[in-house]
Amino acid sequence: MAKPQNPPQSRPAESRAATTIREIFESGRPLTYIRSAEEQRIGRLLHEVALGLRASTPVPVWEWRLTEGMRKEDGPVEPGTLAPRAALDFIVAHQDEAIFHLKDFHEPLRDFPEIRRRLRDVYESCFDRRKFVVISSPVRFIPEEVERSLLYLELRPPDLVELTDFLRDQMRQAPVSEAVLEQAGRALLGLTLDESRYALRRALAKTPQLGPDSLPALLEEKRLLVNRSGVIEYIADGTSLAEVGGLEGLKSWLLERRKLFQMRDTLSNEIVPKGLLMMGIPGCGKSLSVKAIATCFQLPLYRVDMVEIFSGRHGKPEGAFVEACRMMEDMAPAVLWFDEIEMGITSTESSGEQGRIFAFFLTWMQEKTRGLFVAATANRIDLLPAEMIRKGRFDEVFFVDLPVDEERIEIFKIHLSIRGVDPAQFNLKQLTPFTIGWTGAEIEQCVVSSLTQARLKDREIDEQDLIDVAVRIVPLSRTMKEQINHIRGWAFERAVKASPQAFDR
Repeated sequence: MAKPQNPPQSRPAESRAATTIREIFESGRPLTYIRSAEEQRIGRLLHEVALGLRASTPVPVWEWRLTEGMRKEDGPVEPGTLAPRAALDFIVAHQDEAIFHLKDFHEPLRDFPEIRRRLRDVYESCFDRRKFVVISSPVRFIPEEVERSLLYLELRPPDLVELTDFLRDQMRQAPVSEAVLEQAGRALLGLTLDESRYALRRALAKTPQLGPDSLPALLEEKRLLVNRSGVIEYIADGTSLAEVGGLEGLKSWLLERRKLFQMRDTLSNEIVPKGLLMMGIPGCGKSLSVKAIATCFQLPLYRVDMVEIFSGRHGKPEGAFVEACRMMEDMAPAVLWFDEIEMGITSTESSGEQGRIFAFFLTWMQEKTRGLFVAATANRIDLLPAEMIRKGRFDEVFFVDLPVDEERIEIFKIHLSIRGVDPAQFNLKQLTPFTIGWTGAEIEQCVVSSLTQARLKDREIDEQDLIDVAVRIVPLSRTMKEQINHIRGWAFERAVKASPQAFDR
């Protein structure tokens, strides 16, 4: 009777970066150029990969620096290896399998033709010898002579596996549960390991033990680091769906999609929600709804400012836009808010920089990581290209119209409640005839002005205060009647109404 075989040992979870490097080595490529400023992280990855390569013993890792020379891990520096040419000669003469990490080697490649020639000799000597040379640098410089021999790799920020391993190592003196490590790792997604280290230290300075109470400090450090980009802003103030008045159609849709989004790892790409586009009249709750989406999905919210991208302060708009999208993929899962997207992607220019941004955006929406939910808002909806709003780009296109009577009363209740006033003491239906055609922003201003008026008289707010302010407000729907009718007419057959009822046009 045959003995039952032992089940194969499961491989430890491997980070995205380690997997990529290992597969490069296992394919036999001798030369790799990694662009990244994280030298320590690259060294850490190379040591991890060295342990996982198919070899009888771990493959040793050598490091070379222009200021020291070649050394094996923590061993002494090899004599006579300080010069770049000597380092390459050492690699050629080395007989055993090894990984050689050359730091900032782009400068010798730039300045010396003999180095470029010798690197081609290194390629020949390492080919099929299980000797792997990795050049790391924060800048990209690959001479034409060796371009076809080098594999170029852009090292993205660490993923959840790498961050969790890093946190586990940092917390080895005060171990915490795997659930806490994963929660903290998700909060740090998008940061480098050095940035994560500073964020962790900031959190531990406030709470001695890493746990749920540490998350606000982690996120605050992340907010400071993300906001430095100038085009992406971390939005910390969340809003619940209960604080959004009306828009029941939009709310129902979000609650249904939330379940699918939470199951994204087990669903096909076609089913996982990609995002939505909200267009409509200014002041009717589009921005507030986006904040509520992040809270509903229990995800961090980041805003991309299209006006800032086209300001020119962050380089060419095309490059700034692409980099913002790539950066956000590294921070997934998250909600990404494109505010006033029509300011950067319009139908008035099909070629040039805006045309290239538009083409990139359409492709990116189809191929982006499934953990990123895009929420785009637009006011001047007639500027949006037809390709933007067709089915397949966004899961749904919603039109946010002026609130109907019941919605306006609900909005009054919300704004009174969040300011500590009990709405039950008011007969808010009395305000209905005075607020026809109002936006949510105008209702908020009415409440704020009424409270101000009452406080100046050193008394509590009453219904008459609301009425007195309401009769003096001239709504946007009256001052810009033609423009609003144009917006509503344009969206009538192009979008789904966020409210089940439409305002009587």
